[in-house]
Amino acid sequence: MKKNYISNKDESARMFKSSFLEAFTKVHWSVPLFIFIPFIGYLFYSIWISGALSIGSSLLWMLAGLFVWSVTEYVLHRFIFHQELPGKLGARIHFIVHGVHHDYPNDSRRLVMPPALSLPLAYLFYALFQSLVPGITFYPFFAGFLIGYLCYDMLHYAIHHAPMKGKIWMALKTHHLKHHFKDPHNGYGVSSPIWDVIVGTQFSNNKEQVKNS
Repeated sequence: MKKNYISNKDESARMFKSSFLEAFTKVHWSVPLFIFIPFIGYLFYSIWISGALSIGSSLLWMLAGLFVWSVTEYVLHRFIFHQELPGKLGARIHFIVHGVHHDYPNDSRRLVMPPALSLPLAYLFYALFQSLVPGITFYPFFAGFLIGYLCYDMLHYAIHHAPMKGKIWMALKTHHLKHHFKDPHNGYGVSSPIWDVIVGTQFSNNKEQVKNS
């Protein structure tokens, strides 16, 4: 089977000639935790001081945020990260956005979103959801959304660099590594394969079809 990657080592490819720009493409896996956990805490604090929502309502809105994140994760990975634009410029954009991860899947400094990308995206989603989700319910909703994002980022790092034990964790790891090393056109879910199953981008069980792909 033809390999879909260049390197399976923990090594990097340079993305920009400018060392200043290059620095923004790499990040330690713990950085998203330091950025977003305090903000999630602020959201929960806002719920508490408002006194307007019960614990049950807060949990339901938080679960709604987690659900929306799961859809967002699938859509971003399939239709944005894997979008291949025409021409040299399109190939360059694709490499910067996601192609580099498929070429160097175990580069430990490029497994979670760098703040240069995650912060603008977080602001855009914040503005979008604040206009769509009514009043105080926005706080538990967006907290759930961000918790989903952090789970995605941490799980993605763990799949590539941490020992995974247990049926569920090994199933998630196997699912994502198949996306890297067997079939990059399927298996877009990282934190869950549920949307691959629903939409029809789950890996084929036909061994002959996989062998010849």
